[in-house]
Amino acid sequence: MASGSDRNPIIIGGLPSQVPDFDPEETQEWLDSLDAAVDERGRERARYLMLRLIERAREKRVAVPEMRSTDYINTIATKDEPFFPGDEEIERKVLNATRWNAAVMVSRAQRPGIGVGGHIATFASSASLYDVGFNHFFRGKDDGLGGDQIFFQGHASPGIYARAFLLDRLSEAQLDGFRQEKSKAGHALSSYPHPRSMPDFWEFPTVSMGLGPLGAIYQARMNRYMEARGIADTSASHVWAYLGDGEMDEPESLGQLSIAAREGLDNLTFVVNCNLQRLDGPVRGNGKIIQELESQFRGAGWNVIKLVWDRTWDPLLAQDRTGILVNKLNTTPDGQFQTYATETGAYIRDHFFGDDPRLRDMVKDMSDDQILHLGRGGHDHRKVYAAYAAAKAHKGQPTVILAQTVKGWTLGPNFEGRNATHQMKKLTADDLKRFRDRLHIPIADKQLEDGNPPYYHPGRDSEEIQYMHDRRKSLGGYVPTRVVRAKPLPLPDEKAYATAKKGSGQQSIATTMAFVRVLKDLMRDKEIGKRFVLIAPDEYRTFGMDAFFPSAKIYNPLGQQYESVDRELLLAYKESPTGQMLHDGISEAGCTASLIAAGSAYATHGEPLIPVYVFYSMFGFQRTGDQFWQMADQLSRGFVLGATAGRTTLTGEGLQHADGHSQLLASTNPACVSYDPAFGYEIAHIVKDGLRRMYGGAPDENEDVFYYLTVYNEPIQHPAEPADVDVEGILKGVHRYRGGEKGRIPAQILASGVAVPWAVEAQRILAEEWDVKADVWSATSWNELRREAVEVERHNLLHPEEEQRVPYVTQKLSGSEGPFVAVSDWMRSVPDQISRWVPGAYQSLGADGFGFADTRGAARRFFHIDAQSIVLAVLTELAKEGKVDRSALKTALDRYELLDVAAAGPGPAGGDA
Repeated sequence: MASGSDRNPIIIGGLPSQVPDFDPEETQEWLDSLDAAVDERGRERARYLMLRLIERAREKRVAVPEMRSTDYINTIATKDEPFFPGDEEIERKVLNATRWNAAVMVSRAQRPGIGVGGHIATFASSASLYDVGFNHFFRGKDDGLGGDQIFFQGHASPGIYARAFLLDRLSEAQLDGFRQEKSKAGHALSSYPHPRSMPDFWEFPTVSMGLGPLGAIYQARMNRYMEARGIADTSASHVWAYLGDGEMDEPESLGQLSIAAREGLDNLTFVVNCNLQRLDGPVRGNGKIIQELESQFRGAGWNVIKLVWDRTWDPLLAQDRTGILVNKLNTTPDGQFQTYATETGAYIRDHFFGDDPRLRDMVKDMSDDQILHLGRGGHDHRKVYAAYAAAKAHKGQPTVILAQTVKGWTLGPNFEGRNATHQMKKLTADDLKRFRDRLHIPIADKQLEDGNPPYYHPGRDSEEIQYMHDRRKSLGGYVPTRVVRAKPLPLPDEKAYATAKKGSGQQSIATTMAFVRVLKDLMRDKEIGKRFVLIAPDEYRTFGMDAFFPSAKIYNPLGQQYESVDRELLLAYKESPTGQMLHDGISEAGCTASLIAAGSAYATHGEPLIPVYVFYSMFGFQRTGDQFWQMADQLSRGFVLGATAGRTTLTGEGLQHADGHSQLLASTNPACVSYDPAFGYEIAHIVKDGLRRMYGGAPDENEDVFYYLTVYNEPIQHPAEPADVDVEGILKGVHRYRGGEKGRIPAQILASGVAVPWAVEAQRILAEEWDVKADVWSATSWNELRREAVEVERHNLLHPEEEQRVPYVTQKLSGSEGPFVAVSDWMRSVPDQISRWVPGAYQSLGADGFGFADTRGAARRFFHIDAQSIVLAVLTELAKEGKVDRSALKTALDRYELLDVAAAGPGPAGGDA
């Protein structure tokens, strides 16, 4: 027996290695006891004793290291399972009917002449996981509060529809309208959870894999934020996220686990359906996905509940005194378990139990059929209930339930556990008969052989349907249900926008700062000020928003438990449990998830929030564009600020920081109302109109859009709002900012954002040196101009008998003698969106290509978008029309040294927000 001095002094796994031993004799006694247990009872017995000691140490609140993974068995022992309060026989009948209707709906959707298909296998594997939730846990909204928020796995939507059909929430005609949203309008069902398509039913879009878990984390956090801020009572709300084990490979699925643990979100439960299959094959064929996920979640600080085996395994595990069965379960890879799901009982006897006489002896009295039906825990209602109850009771941590299932469960041998199951959409007559017999559905063979298989409903007065209604009544109503109870917000008066409309006087400020000033005045409003939710990815100071730190403070449920290093400064970093600002760290994905949760609070909890998400422009739409589609689908509202916008405004930053395309990306999102304002007064009118459209009316009047403003860090002098300000033009996308005063030859310059001052300088040069009288237009939204024009053309196409409408941009520019030159700090395709509707010759200038580090002047000369390049472009178009001699072009090229980047001045310096 080794003495203490012979042992390795370095202890791995979180135990201290240099703590002095104040009682070596007692230590040696403990070590000797362990050695004796190993020598006399074996390693397995010693391991069991150590695990029990760790368990007892935790009960006594002794700080011991957390194990990364545990045995491949259920976390909750049979003896610790709570009483199951439901009627399992009735629930089995309900679930069988749900399973049947879900599969039949998809099969009917694949009928000849339709062929829109669907997915059967995901719900088949997770049906029990949902059923227990519906019957015993998911809280509805009938009490006027938000109930539970449930992120249903996207591919499981047929099962959710099938259950709603049994409850008379959906009709048979609607089931037959699955995936035919336009051709069956009025009685159609969306393919997946799409709130925009079914705004009274679904709450959360989840089929873009990885975004469901991310959204659920930030929804749970938003619930706590709203409670802490005194905006809504969310104490009874629980967030459930149903996910797939293959989905957990998405970076977004696991990337923000730490924030849920750090903030102790025990109002959050992940249920990971571990059917061991991706879309094409095993998730971890040579490994064990449940063990892997357990390690990741435990390491992140989550409570982990493993739900691996159903009750048929309990007698076998109870007699496993040597640990041989647990060891076999631990060492069998997922790929083999997937094979067992498709094989016979005899095969399992030979290949799982047969390689060790002790294992084979365990099942000697079991028939092959009994061995075949040794099941997975995710299909056992009692085991699922125990896991859910434990998750709800756990405090201080979020919980993940890792439930093992079989993909395609109950669908028959052609579906269960097969690699191709995810893509299989139709059941043959023989498949249907086997499926019917397994579920005990009273449908005759002839009904399955002739035409489409029928749906099954046991009758509105049947015992099982009444049971379903009673359970939902006791839990507060039907789910999923989306309800909009929010009342119109009283909007601020004109005083809130007065500062921006006055301009900046002699001071030069960036449009980012102009927006911040508007925001600051809005947050002072007694009615809506507290509803603003400020969100930024660790760049509040970059955007000049550190001025909010002392008053609004940064939300942290634990408060600020340290003395801030800058506590003596006026703008010190301040955290508070009731803080208004969300500081999500360097995570645009996390910030966008916060934006979505806040922007949909008007529906989720009946209390509108006004999120303002400010990000480094290059890292916004480009990095999290999929989430902005999720935001549109979830009908979220709010303001999105692409700060430090433009391809040439960020002096010294370089290629990966220069945004010349996010406006183009924004144009692809139908819910995004995007602007590129030049001055503070434009921002004021845009923000005011955004508040009106999104928050100012009754629930059915508010628009399900969000506003995207690109703002810059380049300081300029902002003019005061003119007396004859064209508010309609600002909001619709273009207004005449400054008419030409000198010159004989007319021309028009359209510019947006930071390019408007270049256009004004070009206007001066053209007048003084070339006798050209150019008007300067501020194109506040190229995207909105195009969107309106496209809608006009669509109307004209479909209504040829009516008077043909004229796009706004055409109306606005008519009567202004061209040519027209458009310029911006974006790639040319942004202003080119309106080219076909401009009434005259049109040329655009833009920053196409990669950005780079240099002075603003050099960058603009390189892209040929500076004032002198605008002059050349106008002269070029005038020369085409014969209004100036072509020799003027070479003269201008040489005079302004437009081919020499180094000849350009450095341009405006500075750049704080």
